[in-house]
Amino acid sequence: EGLIEFYDSFKDMFEFFCKNTTIHGTIRLVCSDSNRMKTAFWTLLLLASFGMLYWQFALMFSQYWAYPVVLTMSMHSEPKMFPAITICNLDPYRFELVSEHLVQLDQMAEESIAFLYGINISASLFHVNEKNIHVKDLSSIGNLSRSSFKLSQNFSLLRMPDHSNRSGKKHSSVGFRLCNATGGNCFYKTYSSGMDAILEWYRFHYMNIMSQLPVIINISDHEEQIEDMVYSCQYDGEPCRPSDYVHFHHPVFGSCYTFNSKGTDSFWTATKPGIPYGLSLILRAEQKDHIPLLSTVAGVKVMIHNHNQTPFLEHEGFDIRPGIATTIGIQQDEVNRLGGNYGKCTTNGNDVNVKLLYNNSYTLQACLHSCFQHIMVQKCGCGYYYYPLPPGAEYCDYNKQPAWGHCFYQLYNRLRNHHLNCFDQCPKPCRESLYKVSAGTAKWPSAKSQDWIRQALRHQNGYNSTSNRLDIAKVTIFYQQLNYQSVNESPLLSENLLLSSMGSQWSLWFGSSVLSVVEMFELLIDTLVLSLLFCYQRFRSKKT
Repeated sequence: EGLIEFYDSFKDMFEFFCKNTTIHGTIRLVCSDSNRMKTAFWTLLLLASFGMLYWQFALMFSQYWAYPVVLTMSMHSEPKMFPAITICNLDPYRFELVSEHLVQLDQMAEESIAFLYGINISASLFHVNEKNIHVKDLSSIGNLSRSSFKLSQNFSLLRMPDHSNRSGKKHSSVGFRLCNATGGNCFYKTYSSGMDAILEWYRFHYMNIMSQLPVIINISDHEEQIEDMVYSCQYDGEPCRPSDYVHFHHPVFGSCYTFNSKGTDSFWTATKPGIPYGLSLILRAEQKDHIPLLSTVAGVKVMIHNHNQTPFLEHEGFDIRPGIATTIGIQQDEVNRLGGNYGKCTTNGNDVNVKLLYNNSYTLQACLHSCFQHIMVQKCGCGYYYYPLPPGAEYCDYNKQPAWGHCFYQLYNRLRNHHLNCFDQCPKPCRESLYKVSAGTAKWPSAKSQDWIRQALRHQNGYNSTSNRLDIAKVTIFYQQLNYQSVNESPLLSENLLLSSMGSQWSLWFGSSVLSVVEMFELLIDTLVLSLLFCYQRFRSKKT
Protein backbone atom coordinates (compact mmCIF):
# COMPACT_ATOMS: atom_id res chain seq x y z
CA GLU A 1 0.00 0.00 0.00
CA GLY A 2 2.96 2.31 0.43
CA LEU A 3 4.04 1.76 -3.20
CA ILE A 4 0.71 1.52 -5.02
CA GLU A 5 -2.31 3.75 -4.55
CA PHE A 6 -5.33 1.48 -4.01
CA TYR A 7 -8.90 2.28 -4.87
CA ASP A 8 -12.07 0.77 -3.54
CA SER A 9 -13.49 0.36 -7.04
CA PHE A 10 -12.90 1.09 -10.69
CA LYS A 11 -15.35 3.97 -10.42
CA ASP A 12 -13.28 5.69 -7.73
CA MET A 13 -10.14 5.23 -9.82
CA PHE A 14 -11.80 6.66 -12.93
CA GLU A 15 -13.21 9.65 -11.02
CA PHE A 16 -9.79 10.39 -9.54
CA PHE A 17 -8.24 10.24 -13.03
CA CYS A 18 -10.85 12.52 -14.61
CA LYS A 19 -10.56 15.14 -11.85
CA ASN A 20 -6.74 15.27 -11.78
CA THR A 21 -5.54 14.52 -15.35
CA THR A 22 -4.22 17.25 -17.66
CA ILE A 23 -6.25 15.95 -20.59
CA HIS A 24 -8.92 18.50 -21.45
CA GLY A 25 -12.57 17.48 -21.36
CA THR A 26 -12.32 14.44 -19.12
CA ILE A 27 -13.49 16.30 -16.02
CA ARG A 28 -16.81 16.93 -17.77
CA LEU A 29 -17.48 13.21 -17.56
CA VAL A 30 -17.52 13.43 -13.75
CA CYS A 31 -19.04 16.86 -13.26
CA SER A 32 -21.96 16.00 -15.53
CA ASP A 33 -22.72 12.57 -14.08
CA SER A 34 -26.13 13.82 -12.91
CA ASN A 35 -27.01 14.73 -16.51
CA ARG A 36 -26.81 11.61 -18.60
CA MET A 37 -27.26 13.53 -21.85
CA LYS A 38 -24.21 15.69 -21.19
CA THR A 39 -22.25 12.71 -20.01
CA ALA A 40 -23.09 10.81 -23.20
CA PHE A 41 -22.29 13.89 -25.29
CA TRP A 42 -18.85 14.37 -23.73
CA THR A 43 -18.16 10.65 -23.89
CA LEU A 44 -18.89 10.59 -27.64
CA LEU A 45 -16.87 13.77 -28.11
CA LEU A 46 -13.83 12.32 -26.36
CA LEU A 47 -14.11 9.05 -28.28
CA ALA A 48 -14.40 10.97 -31.56
CA SER A 49 -11.34 13.02 -30.62
CA PHE A 50 -9.43 9.82 -29.89
CA GLY A 51 -10.51 8.40 -33.24
CA MET A 52 -9.46 11.52 -35.16
CA LEU A 53 -6.15 11.60 -33.30
CA TYR A 54 -5.19 8.05 -34.15
CA TRP A 55 -6.48 8.42 -37.69
CA GLN A 56 -4.03 11.33 -38.09
CA PHE A 57 -1.32 9.20 -36.49
CA ALA A 58 -2.00 6.43 -39.03
CA LEU A 59 -1.69 8.93 -41.91
CA MET A 60 1.58 10.24 -40.49
CA PHE A 61 3.13 6.80 -40.10
CA SER A 62 2.00 5.67 -43.55
CA GLN A 63 3.65 8.76 -45.02
CA TYR A 64 6.76 8.25 -42.92
CA TRP A 65 7.11 4.59 -43.96
CA ALA A 66 6.76 5.60 -47.62
CA TYR A 67 10.10 7.42 -47.12
CA PRO A 68 9.42 10.45 -49.33
CA VAL A 69 12.24 12.87 -50.09
CA VAL A 70 12.44 16.56 -50.83
CA LEU A 71 15.08 18.15 -53.05
CA THR A 72 17.08 21.07 -51.69
CA MET A 73 19.32 23.16 -53.93
CA SER A 74 22.35 25.09 -52.76
CA MET A 75 25.12 27.04 -54.48
CA HIS A 76 28.81 26.61 -53.71
CA SER A 77 31.76 28.62 -54.97
CA GLU A 78 35.26 27.26 -54.54
CA PRO A 79 38.29 26.20 -56.64
CA LYS A 80 37.75 22.74 -58.06
CA MET A 81 39.36 20.16 -60.29
CA PHE A 82 38.91 20.41 -64.04
CA PRO A 83 36.86 17.46 -65.38
CA ALA A 84 38.29 14.61 -67.43
CA ILE A 85 38.23 15.23 -71.20
CA THR A 86 38.28 12.36 -73.72
CA ILE A 87 38.90 12.97 -77.43
CA CYS A 88 38.82 10.43 -80.29
CA ASN A 89 39.81 10.90 -83.91
CA LEU A 90 36.83 8.94 -85.36
CA ASP A 91 39.33 7.06 -87.50
CA PRO A 92 39.48 3.34 -86.61
CA TYR A 93 42.44 1.42 -87.96
CA ARG A 94 42.95 -1.67 -90.04
CA PHE A 95 45.09 -4.14 -88.13
CA GLU A 96 47.51 -6.11 -90.25
CA LEU A 97 46.57 -9.35 -88.52
CA VAL A 98 43.03 -9.19 -89.95
CA SER A 99 43.65 -7.01 -93.00
CA GLU A 100 42.72 -9.71 -95.52
CA HIS A 101 39.37 -10.30 -93.87
CA LEU A 102 38.66 -6.57 -93.80
CA VAL A 103 39.40 -6.36 -97.53
CA GLN A 104 36.96 -9.23 -98.13
CA LEU A 105 34.36 -7.48 -96.00
CA ASP A 106 34.79 -4.27 -98.03
CA GLN A 107 34.23 -6.26 -101.21
CA MET A 108 31.08 -7.82 -99.73
CA ALA A 109 29.86 -4.37 -98.76
CA GLU A 110 30.54 -3.08 -102.26
CA GLU A 111 28.53 -5.95 -103.76
CA SER A 112 25.68 -5.44 -101.28
CA ILE A 113 25.41 -1.72 -102.05
CA ALA A 114 25.42 -2.48 -105.77
CA PHE A 115 22.70 -5.11 -105.27
CA LEU A 116 20.49 -2.84 -103.16
CA TYR A 117 20.88 0.45 -104.99
CA GLY A 118 22.59 -0.37 -108.30
CA ILE A 119 25.56 1.83 -107.41
CA ASN A 120 29.01 0.68 -108.44
CA ILE A 121 31.42 1.94 -105.80
CA SER A 122 35.03 2.12 -106.76
CA ALA A 123 37.31 -0.05 -104.68
CA SER A 124 39.46 3.01 -104.05
CA LEU A 125 36.69 4.33 -101.82
CA PHE A 126 37.54 1.67 -99.27
CA HIS A 127 41.27 2.51 -99.38
CA VAL A 128 42.32 -1.08 -99.72
CA ASN A 129 45.95 -0.01 -100.11
CA GLU A 130 45.86 2.10 -96.96
CA LYS A 131 48.70 1.44 -94.55
CA ASN A 132 47.77 -1.29 -92.09
CA ILE A 133 48.64 -1.23 -88.41
CA HIS A 134 51.21 -3.80 -87.41
CA VAL A 135 51.01 -5.34 -83.95
CA LYS A 136 54.36 -5.95 -82.35
CA ASP A 137 55.50 -9.07 -80.49
CA LEU A 138 52.81 -11.34 -81.88
CA SER A 139 54.95 -13.52 -84.13
CA SER A 140 54.07 -16.59 -82.09
CA ILE A 141 50.41 -16.20 -82.96
CA GLY A 142 50.99 -16.39 -86.67
CA ASN A 143 49.06 -14.74 -89.44
CA LEU A 144 45.44 -14.68 -88.41
CA SER A 145 44.44 -13.68 -91.90
CA ARG A 146 45.47 -17.15 -93.06
CA SER A 147 43.63 -18.85 -90.21
CA SER A 148 40.53 -20.97 -90.55
CA PHE A 149 38.24 -17.94 -90.07
CA LYS A 150 35.91 -17.28 -92.98
CA LEU A 151 33.39 -14.54 -93.54
CA SER A 152 29.88 -15.94 -93.43
CA GLN A 153 27.61 -15.54 -96.45
CA ASN A 154 24.49 -16.35 -94.40
CA PHE A 155 23.81 -12.74 -93.41
CA SER A 156 23.26 -11.05 -96.76
CA LEU A 157 21.52 -7.70 -96.90
CA LEU A 158 18.01 -7.93 -98.30
CA ARG A 159 15.31 -5.45 -99.20
CA MET A 160 12.07 -6.24 -97.46
CA PRO A 161 8.71 -6.04 -99.32
CA ASP A 162 7.10 -2.62 -99.56
CA HIS A 163 4.46 -1.73 -97.01
CA SER A 164 2.40 1.37 -96.38
CA ASN A 165 3.06 3.62 -93.43
CA ARG A 166 0.57 5.82 -91.59
CA SER A 167 0.61 8.48 -94.28
CA GLY A 168 -0.27 5.89 -96.93
CA LYS A 169 3.09 6.07 -98.70
CA LYS A 170 4.80 2.84 -99.60
CA HIS A 171 7.93 2.22 -97.62
CA SER A 172 10.60 -0.47 -97.86
CA SER A 173 13.13 -1.57 -95.27
CA VAL A 174 16.57 -3.18 -95.47
CA GLY A 175 17.99 -5.81 -93.15
CA PHE A 176 19.56 -9.21 -92.72
CA ARG A 177 18.23 -12.54 -91.45
CA LEU A 178 19.19 -14.14 -88.13
CA CYS A 179 18.32 -17.67 -86.97
CA ASN A 180 19.01 -19.79 -83.90
CA ALA A 181 21.41 -22.73 -83.69
CA THR A 182 18.91 -25.13 -85.28
CA GLY A 183 18.03 -22.76 -88.10
CA GLY A 184 14.62 -21.91 -86.65
CA ASN A 185 12.97 -18.98 -84.87
CA CYS A 186 14.33 -16.65 -87.57
CA PHE A 187 13.73 -12.93 -87.71
CA TYR A 188 14.98 -10.02 -89.80
CA LYS A 189 17.02 -7.23 -88.26
CA THR A 190 15.57 -4.45 -90.39
CA TYR A 191 15.96 -0.69 -90.63
CA SER A 192 13.85 1.86 -92.41
CA SER A 193 17.07 3.57 -93.50
CA GLY A 194 19.27 1.58 -95.84
CA MET A 195 22.30 3.50 -94.55
CA ASP A 196 21.65 2.35 -90.97
CA ALA A 197 21.14 -1.22 -92.17
CA ILE A 198 24.45 -1.26 -94.05
CA LEU A 199 26.33 0.22 -91.09
CA GLU A 200 24.86 -2.33 -88.65
CA TRP A 201 25.49 -5.20 -91.07
CA TYR A 202 29.09 -4.05 -91.48
CA ARG A 203 29.61 -3.74 -87.72
CA PHE A 204 28.20 -7.22 -87.20
CA HIS A 205 30.77 -8.76 -89.54
CA TYR A 206 33.50 -6.44 -88.21
CA MET A 207 33.01 -7.74 -84.65
CA ASN A 208 33.45 -11.31 -85.84
CA ILE A 209 36.68 -10.35 -87.61
CA MET A 210 38.07 -8.38 -84.67
CA SER A 211 37.34 -11.27 -82.33
CA GLN A 212 40.27 -13.04 -83.99
CA LEU A 213 42.72 -10.57 -82.44
CA PRO A 214 44.26 -11.36 -79.05
CA VAL A 215 42.32 -9.90 -76.17
CA ILE A 216 45.35 -8.09 -74.72
CA ILE A 217 47.13 -5.83 -77.20
CA ASN A 218 49.19 -2.82 -76.27
CA ILE A 219 47.66 -0.50 -78.85
CA SER A 220 49.85 2.44 -77.88
CA ASP A 221 52.95 0.59 -79.12
CA HIS A 222 51.82 0.54 -82.71
CA GLU A 223 49.24 3.28 -83.07
CA GLU A 224 49.84 6.95 -83.68
CA GLN A 225 51.22 9.08 -80.88
CA ILE A 226 49.30 12.01 -79.47
CA GLU A 227 51.51 14.47 -81.38
CA ASP A 228 49.99 13.14 -84.61
CA MET A 229 46.49 13.99 -83.42
CA VAL A 230 46.96 16.98 -81.10
CA TYR A 231 48.90 19.81 -82.73
CA SER A 232 48.68 22.04 -79.65
CA CYS A 233 47.51 21.56 -76.05
CA GLN A 234 47.39 24.25 -73.36
CA TYR A 235 45.64 24.47 -70.03
CA ASP A 236 45.43 27.73 -68.10
CA GLY A 237 48.04 29.15 -70.49
CA GLU A 238 50.55 26.37 -69.74
CA PRO A 239 51.50 23.60 -72.21
CA CYS A 240 50.21 20.12 -71.44
CA ARG A 241 52.64 17.47 -70.22
CA PRO A 242 52.98 13.82 -71.31
CA SER A 243 51.68 12.70 -67.92
CA ASP A 244 48.43 14.60 -68.43
CA TYR A 245 46.79 12.04 -70.71
CA VAL A 246 46.21 8.31 -71.07
CA HIS A 247 45.67 6.50 -74.35
CA PHE A 248 43.23 3.75 -75.31
CA HIS A 249 41.75 2.35 -78.49
CA HIS A 250 38.05 2.23 -79.34
CA PRO A 251 36.99 -0.23 -82.06
CA VAL A 252 34.65 2.34 -83.67
CA PHE A 253 35.94 5.77 -82.62
CA GLY A 254 39.61 4.95 -83.17
CA SER A 255 42.49 6.42 -81.23
CA CYS A 256 41.37 8.11 -78.00
CA TYR A 257 43.11 10.15 -75.31
CA THR A 258 41.78 11.15 -71.90
CA PHE A 259 43.18 14.28 -70.26
CA ASN A 260 43.18 14.57 -66.45
CA SER A 261 41.78 11.07 -66.10
CA LYS A 262 42.65 10.66 -62.39
CA GLY A 263 41.93 14.20 -61.20
CA THR A 264 44.71 14.17 -58.62
CA ASP A 265 47.26 16.53 -60.21
CA SER A 266 47.12 20.09 -58.86
CA PHE A 267 48.09 21.29 -62.36
CA TRP A 268 44.42 20.78 -63.38
CA THR A 269 42.93 22.79 -60.51
CA ALA A 270 40.54 25.41 -61.88
CA THR A 271 41.03 28.70 -60.04
CA LYS A 272 39.34 31.11 -62.49
CA PRO A 273 36.46 30.85 -64.93
CA GLY A 274 36.66 31.94 -68.56
CA ILE A 275 38.14 30.94 -71.91
CA PRO A 276 41.78 31.91 -71.17
CA TYR A 277 41.86 29.57 -68.16
CA GLY A 278 40.45 26.47 -69.84
CA LEU A 279 41.80 23.65 -72.02
CA SER A 280 42.70 24.72 -75.56
CA LEU A 281 43.39 22.08 -78.25
CA ILE A 282 44.28 22.23 -81.94
CA LEU A 283 43.42 18.83 -83.38
CA ARG A 284 43.93 16.94 -86.59
CA ALA A 285 40.42 16.25 -87.82
CA GLU A 286 41.09 14.60 -91.17
CA GLN A 287 39.64 11.19 -91.91
CA LYS A 288 41.85 8.72 -93.69
CA ASP A 289 38.86 6.43 -94.18
CA HIS A 290 40.64 3.34 -93.01
CA ILE A 291 37.22 1.71 -92.49
CA PRO A 292 34.67 4.04 -94.11
CA LEU A 293 31.59 1.89 -93.41
CA LEU A 294 32.46 1.67 -89.73
CA SER A 295 32.85 5.40 -89.16
CA THR A 296 30.99 7.72 -91.53
CA VAL A 297 31.66 10.89 -89.53
CA ALA A 298 34.67 13.13 -90.08
CA GLY A 299 35.89 15.18 -87.15
CA VAL A 300 36.68 14.60 -83.49
CA LYS A 301 34.59 13.00 -80.76
CA VAL A 302 34.71 14.83 -77.41
CA MET A 303 33.28 13.74 -74.07
CA ILE A 304 33.38 15.56 -70.72
CA HIS A 305 33.06 13.23 -67.74
CA ASN A 306 34.10 12.56 -64.15
CA HIS A 307 37.53 11.36 -63.10
CA ASN A 308 38.24 7.61 -62.94
CA GLN A 309 35.19 7.05 -65.11
CA THR A 310 35.04 4.94 -68.26
CA PRO A 311 33.92 7.14 -71.18
CA PHE A 312 31.05 5.49 -73.05
CA LEU A 313 31.37 7.42 -76.27
CA GLU A 314 28.58 5.57 -78.04
CA HIS A 315 26.07 6.93 -75.49
CA GLU A 316 27.45 10.37 -74.64
CA GLY A 317 29.74 13.04 -76.04
CA PHE A 318 29.50 15.25 -79.10
CA ASP A 319 31.28 15.68 -82.44
CA ILE A 320 33.55 18.56 -83.43
CA ARG A 321 33.44 19.68 -87.05
CA PRO A 322 36.68 20.13 -89.00
CA GLY A 323 37.54 23.68 -90.00
CA ILE A 324 35.67 25.05 -87.01
CA ALA A 325 36.74 26.68 -83.75
CA THR A 326 34.44 25.41 -81.00
CA THR A 327 34.21 26.95 -77.55
CA ILE A 328 32.52 24.78 -74.94
CA GLY A 329 31.41 26.24 -71.63
CA ILE A 330 30.67 23.79 -68.85
CA GLN A 331 28.64 24.17 -65.68
CA GLN A 332 28.85 21.55 -62.97
CA ASP A 333 25.91 20.16 -61.03
CA GLU A 334 26.33 17.81 -58.10
CA VAL A 335 23.61 15.32 -57.13
CA ASN A 336 23.55 13.65 -53.70
CA ARG A 337 21.03 10.85 -53.14
CA LEU A 338 20.06 9.47 -49.74
CA GLY A 339 19.89 5.78 -50.54
CA GLY A 340 18.77 3.19 -48.02
CA ASN A 341 15.00 3.27 -47.43
CA TYR A 342 14.70 6.54 -49.35
CA GLY A 343 15.85 5.20 -52.72
CA LYS A 344 18.11 2.72 -54.41
CA CYS A 345 21.65 3.97 -54.92
CA THR A 346 25.18 2.80 -54.24
CA THR A 347 28.16 4.62 -52.77
CA ASN A 348 30.99 2.80 -54.56
CA GLY A 349 29.38 -0.23 -56.19
CA ASN A 350 30.62 -2.77 -53.63
CA ASP A 351 27.06 -3.62 -52.62
CA VAL A 352 25.93 -4.25 -56.20
CA ASN A 353 25.39 -7.86 -57.26
CA VAL A 354 26.88 -7.24 -60.72
CA LYS A 355 30.64 -7.73 -60.99
CA LEU A 356 32.03 -4.76 -62.91
CA LEU A 357 34.21 -5.55 -65.91
CA TYR A 358 35.72 -2.06 -66.00
CA ASN A 359 38.69 -1.01 -63.87
CA ASN A 360 37.32 2.44 -63.11
CA SER A 361 34.83 3.79 -60.58
CA TYR A 362 31.21 2.71 -60.55
CA THR A 363 28.79 4.27 -63.03
CA LEU A 364 25.35 3.22 -64.17
CA GLN A 365 26.52 2.59 -67.73
CA ALA A 366 29.48 0.50 -66.56
CA CYS A 367 27.13 -1.64 -64.47
CA LEU A 368 24.60 -2.06 -67.29
CA HIS A 369 27.30 -3.05 -69.78
CA SER A 370 28.84 -5.49 -67.31
CA CYS A 371 25.44 -6.99 -66.48
CA PHE A 372 24.59 -7.42 -70.15
CA GLN A 373 27.97 -9.01 -70.88
CA HIS A 374 27.55 -11.52 -68.04
CA ILE A 375 24.09 -12.46 -69.36
CA MET A 376 25.45 -12.60 -72.91
CA VAL A 377 28.18 -15.06 -71.91
CA GLN A 378 25.67 -17.14 -69.95
CA LYS A 379 22.94 -17.25 -72.61
CA CYS A 380 24.94 -17.09 -75.86
CA GLY A 381 28.20 -18.75 -74.82
CA CYS A 382 30.41 -15.81 -75.84
CA GLY A 383 30.95 -12.11 -75.18
CA TYR A 384 30.04 -8.96 -77.11
CA TYR A 385 33.17 -7.50 -78.70
CA TYR A 386 32.62 -3.89 -77.61
CA TYR A 387 32.53 -4.80 -73.89
CA PRO A 388 35.27 -6.32 -71.67
CA LEU A 389 35.20 -10.07 -71.10
CA PRO A 390 34.59 -11.93 -67.83
CA PRO A 391 37.38 -14.34 -66.84
CA GLY A 392 37.43 -17.47 -68.97
CA ALA A 393 35.11 -16.14 -71.70
CA GLU A 394 35.83 -15.45 -75.36
CA TYR A 395 34.46 -12.99 -77.88
CA CYS A 396 31.72 -14.08 -80.25
CA ASP A 397 32.68 -15.54 -83.62
CA TYR A 398 30.02 -16.90 -85.98
CA ASN A 399 32.47 -19.57 -87.15
CA LYS A 400 32.36 -20.98 -83.58
CA GLN A 401 28.94 -19.76 -82.45
CA PRO A 402 26.82 -19.48 -85.63
CA ALA A 403 23.74 -18.26 -83.77
CA TRP A 404 25.30 -15.65 -81.50
CA GLY A 405 23.83 -12.79 -83.54
CA HIS A 406 20.33 -14.17 -83.08
CA CYS A 407 20.94 -14.47 -79.34
CA PHE A 408 22.56 -11.03 -79.03
CA TYR A 409 19.90 -8.97 -80.80
CA GLN A 410 17.12 -10.62 -78.84
CA LEU A 411 18.91 -9.97 -75.54
CA TYR A 412 19.64 -6.38 -76.53
CA ASN A 413 15.99 -5.74 -77.39
CA ARG A 414 15.02 -7.10 -73.98
CA LEU A 415 17.56 -4.82 -72.32
CA ARG A 416 16.33 -1.81 -74.27
CA ASN A 417 12.72 -2.58 -73.31
CA HIS A 418 13.72 -3.03 -69.63
CA HIS A 419 12.79 -6.72 -69.70
CA LEU A 420 16.18 -7.80 -68.37
CA ASN A 421 16.85 -7.38 -64.66
CA CYS A 422 19.95 -5.27 -65.27
CA PHE A 423 18.14 -2.04 -64.48
CA ASP A 424 16.95 -3.56 -61.21
CA GLN A 425 20.45 -4.74 -60.28
CA CYS A 426 22.24 -1.52 -61.27
CA PRO A 427 21.33 1.45 -59.05
CA LYS A 428 22.42 5.01 -59.66
CA PRO A 429 25.45 6.35 -57.76
CA CYS A 430 24.57 8.08 -54.50
CA ARG A 431 26.83 10.93 -55.49
CA GLU A 432 27.64 12.03 -59.01
CA SER A 433 28.69 15.14 -60.90
CA LEU A 434 26.86 16.20 -64.04
CA TYR A 435 28.16 18.68 -66.60
CA LYS A 436 25.88 20.98 -68.54
CA VAL A 437 27.42 22.09 -71.82
CA SER A 438 26.88 25.15 -74.02
CA ALA A 439 28.84 25.55 -77.22
CA GLY A 440 29.60 28.19 -79.82
CA THR A 441 31.28 27.78 -83.21
CA ALA A 442 33.09 29.91 -85.79
CA LYS A 443 35.07 29.21 -88.94
CA TRP A 444 38.71 28.59 -88.19
CA PRO A 445 41.15 29.46 -89.51
CA SER A 446 39.75 32.41 -91.41
CA ALA A 447 40.47 32.89 -95.09
CA LYS A 448 43.15 35.51 -94.40
CA SER A 449 44.85 33.69 -91.55
CA GLN A 450 44.79 30.11 -92.79
CA ASP A 451 48.03 30.44 -94.78
CA TRP A 452 50.28 31.46 -91.90
CA ILE A 453 48.52 29.10 -89.45
CA ARG A 454 49.02 26.23 -91.89
CA GLN A 455 52.68 27.14 -92.33
CA ALA A 456 53.18 27.31 -88.57
CA LEU A 457 51.61 23.88 -88.12
CA ARG A 458 53.66 22.47 -91.00
CA HIS A 459 56.95 23.61 -89.45
CA GLN A 460 56.02 22.66 -85.90
CA ASN A 461 57.91 19.43 -85.22
CA GLY A 462 57.63 18.38 -88.84
CA TYR A 463 53.83 18.34 -89.07
CA ASN A 464 52.63 18.04 -92.64
CA SER A 465 49.29 19.81 -92.84
CA THR A 466 47.50 19.87 -96.17
CA SER A 467 46.25 23.00 -97.86
CA ASN A 468 42.67 22.11 -96.99
CA ARG A 469 41.27 24.02 -94.05
CA LEU A 470 39.01 21.09 -93.21
CA ASP A 471 41.77 18.91 -91.80
CA ILE A 472 42.15 20.75 -88.48
CA ALA A 473 39.85 21.90 -85.70
CA LYS A 474 40.22 24.03 -82.60
CA VAL A 475 38.47 23.23 -79.31
CA THR A 476 38.42 25.28 -76.12
CA ILE A 477 36.77 23.87 -73.00
CA PHE A 478 36.37 26.09 -69.95
CA TYR A 479 34.35 26.61 -66.80
CA GLN A 480 31.70 29.29 -67.25
CA GLN A 481 31.56 29.76 -63.49
CA LEU A 482 33.36 28.16 -60.59
CA ASN A 483 30.24 28.09 -58.47
CA TYR A 484 28.28 24.89 -58.82
CA GLN A 485 24.80 23.84 -57.92
CA SER A 486 24.30 21.02 -55.44
CA VAL A 487 21.03 19.10 -55.44
CA ASN A 488 20.58 17.13 -52.22
CA GLU A 489 17.89 14.71 -51.16
CA SER A 490 16.61 15.03 -47.61
CA PRO A 491 13.76 13.19 -45.82
CA LEU A 492 10.41 14.88 -46.19
CA LEU A 493 9.37 13.46 -42.79
CA SER A 494 12.27 12.81 -40.41
CA GLU A 495 12.01 11.33 -36.90
CA ASN A 496 12.10 14.75 -35.28
CA LEU A 497 9.45 16.11 -37.63
CA LEU A 498 7.31 13.01 -37.04
CA LEU A 499 7.42 13.49 -33.25
CA SER A 500 6.70 17.18 -33.64
CA SER A 501 3.68 16.48 -35.86
CA MET A 502 2.37 13.86 -33.41
CA GLY A 503 2.71 16.34 -30.57
CA SER A 504 0.86 18.97 -32.57
CA GLN A 505 -2.00 16.59 -33.30
CA TRP A 506 -2.17 15.49 -29.65
CA SER A 507 -2.29 19.10 -28.53
CA LEU A 508 -4.93 19.94 -31.16
CA TRP A 509 -7.38 17.23 -30.15
CA PHE A 510 -6.74 17.07 -26.38
CA GLY A 511 -4.74 20.18 -25.49
CA SER A 512 -2.25 18.04 -23.57
CA SER A 513 1.42 17.08 -23.57
CA VAL A 514 3.74 14.11 -23.16
CA LEU A 515 2.96 14.07 -19.42
CA SER A 516 -0.68 13.44 -20.30
CA VAL A 517 0.41 10.31 -22.14
CA VAL A 518 2.25 9.19 -19.00
CA GLU A 519 -0.95 9.76 -17.01
CA MET A 520 -2.83 7.48 -19.42
CA PHE A 521 -0.18 4.78 -18.99
CA GLU A 522 -0.51 5.19 -15.22
CA LEU A 523 -4.27 4.69 -15.52
CA LEU A 524 -3.71 1.49 -17.50
CA ILE A 525 -1.23 0.16 -14.92
CA ASP A 526 -3.59 0.99 -12.02
CA THR A 527 -6.43 -0.75 -13.85
CA LEU A 528 -4.30 -3.85 -14.35
CA VAL A 529 -3.13 -3.95 -10.72
CA LEU A 530 -6.63 -3.39 -9.37
CA SER A 531 -7.96 -6.17 -11.58
CA LEU A 532 -5.31 -8.57 -10.27
CA LEU A 533 -6.11 -7.64 -6.67
CA PHE A 534 -9.82 -8.19 -7.17
CA CYS A 535 -9.13 -11.55 -8.80
CA TYR A 536 -6.87 -12.51 -5.87
CA GLN A 537 -9.54 -11.52 -3.32
CA ARG A 538 -12.17 -13.62 -5.09
CA PHE A 539 -9.78 -16.55 -5.26
CA ARG A 540 -9.05 -16.29 -1.49
CA SER A 541 -12.73 -15.95 -0.64
CA LYS A 542 -13.66 -19.06 -2.63
CA LYS A 543 -10.81 -21.01 -1.08
CA THR A 544 -11.89 -19.96 2.42
